[in-house]
Amino acid sequence: MSRHLEVSIDRESRIPIAQQARDAIRRLIEEDVLQPATRLPSSRRLGIDLGVSRSVVVEAYEQLIAEGYLVAQRGSGTSVAPSLRPRQESVLAAPQRAAARWDLRTGGCDASAFPRQEWLRCMTAVISAAGPHELGYTAPAGVPSAREAVAAYLSRVRGVRARADRLMMTAGFAQGLALVCAVLREAGHETVAVEDPGHPGERPFMSRAGLRAVGVPVDAEGIVVDELYRTGARAVVTTPACHFPTGVPLSAARRAALVEWAHRVDGFIIEDDFESAYVSATGRGPALQSLAPDRVVYAGSASKVLAPTLRLGWLVVPAPLMERLEYVRSSRDFGSSGLDQLAFARFLETGAFDRHLRRMRDEMRQRREQVHDDALRALPGARALGADSGLQAYLQLPGGCDETALVRAAEARSVLVHGGQYYRLDRTDLPASVVVCFATLHRTGLTRAIEALGSAYRDVTGRRCSNPRLGVSPATAARQRNGADFRRRPRHRT
Repeated sequence: MSRHLEVSIDRESRIPIAQQARDAIRRLIEEDVLQPATRLPSSRRLGIDLGVSRSVVVEAYEQLIAEGYLVAQRGSGTSVAPSLRPRQESVLAAPQRAAARWDLRTGGCDASAFPRQEWLRCMTAVISAAGPHELGYTAPAGVPSAREAVAAYLSRVRGVRARADRLMMTAGFAQGLALVCAVLREAGHETVAVEDPGHPGERPFMSRAGLRAVGVPVDAEGIVVDELYRTGARAVVTTPACHFPTGVPLSAARRAALVEWAHRVDGFIIEDDFESAYVSATGRGPALQSLAPDRVVYAGSASKVLAPTLRLGWLVVPAPLMERLEYVRSSRDFGSSGLDQLAFARFLETGAFDRHLRRMRDEMRQRREQVHDDALRALPGARALGADSGLQAYLQLPGGCDETALVRAAEARSVLVHGGQYYRLDRTDLPASVVVCFATLHRTGLTRAIEALGSAYRDVTGRRCSNPRLGVSPATAARQRNGADFRRRPRHRT
């Protein structure tokens, strides 16, 4: 028996309807909403349900059959493939644990929403117009016209005081950080301050450059600048728009204090702006770089909006660092893809990036609210930080809840999730917590993952929701979402 499909179509979107249907069905399969061998509605039936022609559904089904997600048999209709390993599975995909159904550890973006048609149009136009110069080696800092386009965009959207000759295109934030660390080490730096808790993936780039990462506590206003002075570091990596992983923004007073610190110690601030696109309109201020372009290295990328595989990032750097940065870059590679840079520039200039970002921002806002509401129902006593920003939910657990035990119990229920300890460098004074990354899961999958996490929570704590079928009221959820922070300033560990 075939089942009804939860497939929605946005008729105002520029994404073709067949592609929308295909992507939606693919997500349902990847998230185990549609199990192997599940029979799908006939193309005629689904076309009627969606209000589209049968040919549109046929096109979507045929593409999914070609990718290995579906199978079609004469007399039996179309169904989900018995083996959920698509024929076009990427060899670059990170290995997954076979037993886990939901992975809430993964950051990134919803790559299934990648605007394929618009990107293809931009890339086709670029390739059609490319001459020998565009097809040759790219300058270390990137294609000049692409640098100009990105500088203009950052100035318009983030208030960055950017000039094309002070902007370098990179293969994502990771490469940019590695280059900056190398330049800092050349200049005599031995340590780099990092937020604690913070992103553990940044620290290996520092150690490879010969730098030592030192933690600086974060509280309800962001990084504690008074503690930063005590580290002796003259460089700091920070996420002022939306602290990772808590989601709290750097307060206006702390922003001013951080800039003053940089001037006093003759230091540099590396501003990682990777989640600013997903900050609510009311909390979205200009980049920190706009306050001190001579002291801030501004770093961003397209990974969280478009797709990580594009490897498109940028650095806006103070004048004294640009020459050394170009030298270090030229000694390591011959630059990143010029064609991708030109396609991205066109994507920006045509407004396609803005349109896609609006769609993604709205979708992630809905997922964020859903995760917070579902989590506060499924994990009684938990509290959420950074309720209106970011691509993850930082959930503080009530006293007595064993964070490690919860992570293990969740894995036993087929949910992979990181506890707060994973993101800490030195901090031991913070409450137990878990961090739920929601960008890569469809809403139905998120609901099931949070339900399973709630079951693990009950296994560990014995706490039960009074009515697991009903969520808390919107007003209660809002109070709980906004009620948590780091109330007490932590002491710096010496």
